[in-house]
Amino acid sequence: MKPRVALIHYWLVGMRGGERVLERIARLYPDADIFTHVVNRDRISAELARREIKTSFISRLPNAVRLYQSYLPLMPMALEHLDLRGYDLVISSESGPAKGVIAPPDALHLCYCHTPMRYLWDHYHAYYEGAGRLSRAVMPAMCHYLRNWDATSARRVDAFAANSRFIQDRIRRAWGMPSDLVHPPVPIDQYSPASEVGGRFLWVGQLITYKRPDLAVDAFTRLGLPLLVVGDGPLAPSLKARAGPSIEFASKLPFDQLRRAYAESRALVFTAEEDFGIVPVEANASGRPVIAYGRGGVRDSIVDGITGMYFPEQSVDALIQAVERFDTWEREFDPAAAVANARRFSPEAFDSAFLASVERAWSGKHLGALP
Repeated sequence: MKPRVALIHYWLVGMRGGERVLERIARLYPDADIFTHVVNRDRISAELARREIKTSFISRLPNAVRLYQSYLPLMPMALEHLDLRGYDLVISSESGPAKGVIAPPDALHLCYCHTPMRYLWDHYHAYYEGAGRLSRAVMPAMCHYLRNWDATSARRVDAFAANSRFIQDRIRRAWGMPSDLVHPPVPIDQYSPASEVGGRFLWVGQLITYKRPDLAVDAFTRLGLPLLVVGDGPLAPSLKARAGPSIEFASKLPFDQLRRAYAESRALVFTAEEDFGIVPVEANASGRPVIAYGRGGVRDSIVDGITGMYFPEQSVDALIQAVERFDTWEREFDPAAAVANARRFSPEAFDSAFLASVERAWSGKHLGALP
């Protein structure tokens, strides 16, 4: 008899990295029910939208789909109110509050962690500094309460899987728990090398503060080298105002044009400290190297000196020095090595690693063989 499976995700209001991982897990468990705080079926994939999706009481609050983050203090209570009786396997997808459900005592609860909530832990002071006056007034008390609940609820989880070594370390520091390493799935077969490579560098991502697009814009303006910035966000106006004539912006590209931009670029420039970071893998799958800030999940995905190169700090000078080193190293780069490296992160590799993690956790809970 197959186990009855529940998938818990924080909110379903778009299709970003966490939702793509959930979508892949849902394919592994086609009969699983999905639980979340709020859902906008028009903004999620057909694969997820066709599934049974049950929402917490957050979804019944005013303007919940739009204002869901305002209800963060109520989410611990909402999670604990979800009725998971009858489920044998509970899989939570954690980045916002998701793991705090109360699973049946005989069930296995495995948490796939994209990151412990950044605004409670590593990035708290940055969020506090950027918050408005009202938010800053309530954040210390609210986040203290949420931080205590977050650490306590981690003890309800039987096993963790982390998307990178960087997140494994965060899980150890925030929750004091070990975790398996299961890299997220990247649809690498959608990307391929080009027959000819151009002279333009590429930056891809949201134009928001922590991704540091300003470093790329400022560095390539000073260098006078061509850079295509693909993405949109609140920093777009200020970046365009400070950019030199060698910088080109595209708020969004059709997928075929994005694939071509990856494959024809001299290199991808990656300036963020990410939990994992899908974009560098997409660049390698396109046969192109990555010039990356050498912290975070990129240390799992890019092999320094083989499929790309790191720069040591988030500064314009450090990035300029890396681009100048790249000018010499570029002739040593082998596109085939980059493509082979990207294959480590295929959806099939994720499936195998994730199912193995579930199997280990199931055995460790002394539930016998997984049906």
